[in-house]
Amino acid sequence: MPWWLVATVVGGVLVASGALPGGDARDLLERTGPVLLLLLALTVVAELCAAAGLFEAAAAATSRLARGRRWVLWLLVVALATASTAVLSLDTTAVLVTPVVVALARRTGSDPLRFALVVVALANTASLVLPVSNLTNLLADRALRATGADYLALMWAPALAAVVVTVLLLAVRDRGALRGRYDATPARPAPDAPLLAVAALVTTLMAVAFVVGVEPAVAAGVAALVLAVATVARRRPWPAPLPDLVPWRTLLVVAGLFVAVETLRVHGGADVAAAVAGDGHGFGDLLRLAAAAALTSNAVNNLPAYLALEPAAAGDPLRLAALLIGTGAGAVLTPWGSLATLLWWQRCRALLLHVPAGVIVRQGLLLAAPVVVVPVAALVLTTA
Repeated sequence: MPWWLVATVVGGVLVASGALPGGDARDLLERTGPVLLLLLALTVVAELCAAAGLFEAAAAATSRLARGRRWVLWLLVVALATASTAVLSLDTTAVLVTPVVVALARRTGSDPLRFALVVVALANTASLVLPVSNLTNLLADRALRATGADYLALMWAPALAAVVVTVLLLAVRDRGALRGRYDATPARPAPDAPLLAVAALVTTLMAVAFVVGVEPAVAAGVAALVLAVATVARRRPWPAPLPDLVPWRTLLVVAGLFVAVETLRVHGGADVAAAVAGDGHGFGDLLRLAAAAALTSNAVNNLPAYLALEPAAAGDPLRLAALLIGTGAGAVLTPWGSLATLLWWQRCRALLLHVPAGVIVRQGLLLAAPVVVVPVAALVLTTA
């Protein structure tokens, strides 16, 4: 039975039966509805940009910049994924950067799976940098402001530690694949140069809108609409049948997951989570909370994990920071640990890049503990 059908049936039964009360269901929709709309719009943007040749053009430019040196190419991918995640959010990185990197790897004769895995790793572990980098950051930023704490002053060291640890571990793992040089193949001409220019401009303006604080779902929705109109105006074919442009299966799975976790929270799950998370401000106490957040995120997804464990932070800045480390950097162990990983997985399938779930889990086993322990230590050292 397809996962989307299971999720739809389970979610519908939980709401219809009253297991999830109506008021809680409405609150859940208000919190997560914009996330699902963002997922929908970003996927449409990615498909239309790919059809316009934007990702192929970006890959060609990056391969020229590295001048045949594969390790430089890898570092450029690291910089691109980190900057995109920090400024545009982890979900944007998963949707927009993944096609660029896969095209880049294929153009240069590099291993596309190794390069794509760098993107999904940094989409998660670099998501602590700014409030806009992750939806959970935005939720925590409101709570931090209420206490008088500043997000950047609190999180700069854990964010830096998470990125550095990720890059070092992946560099050691992939050192064999980064040796040697490459000869880039000539860039293919864009199928429609004016449409390519529109796609580049729209994507840039969408990024600016994210940075200046426009609601991400609104900015991405407008971008998708403009690109759709431009595609019709230029009389270009759609990259896929219209129903397949929208990732409705992924939307249904994620929505069903949110409903199931919220139902558990309402019926005592929050109390259990708070008991597991403990209390206190010492290194061991904060690590316990971050570890509980990471484990919960990898079990059910990091957004519902944050919502379930936020009361355990009790509005305390240090505990909120530890919670973010666990739900942000620590959600790398399973394909459903974060929405960004699900989006990345869906993009890889669309790009005909097969990624078994076991590959994601093995990378998660390499990263999960270090990207939680080291950032928590950095948090304690810089706030002592």
